[in-house]
Amino acid sequence: MTMPALSNDFLLAAGVYAGIAGVYLLVVPLALIFYARQRWYIAGSIERTLLYGLVFAFFPGMLLFSPFLNFRPQPRDLNS
Repeated sequence: MTMPALSNDFLLAAGVYAGIAGVYLLVVPLALIFYARQRWYIAGSIERTLLYGLVFAFFPGMLLFSPFLNFRPQPRDLNS
C-alpha cells in the first residue's frame, strides 16, 4: 500500500501556515523584545500602552524567548 502524493494546494497551505506561525512566534516577539529594551526608559505613555498591548498579543512567542534572554542590569564595578 503506497502513500498518496501530497497535492500542491496542501503544500502551499502548509507553507503559508508555517510562515504565519514563524512570524507570530519568532520574528515579531524578538523584534518587540529588542524594541522594548531600547525604548524602556524614554517611551511615552501612549507608546508604552501600545507596546504592552503588542506584548499581550504576541505573548506565546514572548514565552518562547523568555528563558534565553537576560536583560538584567550588569553589576557596577565597585573598585573604581
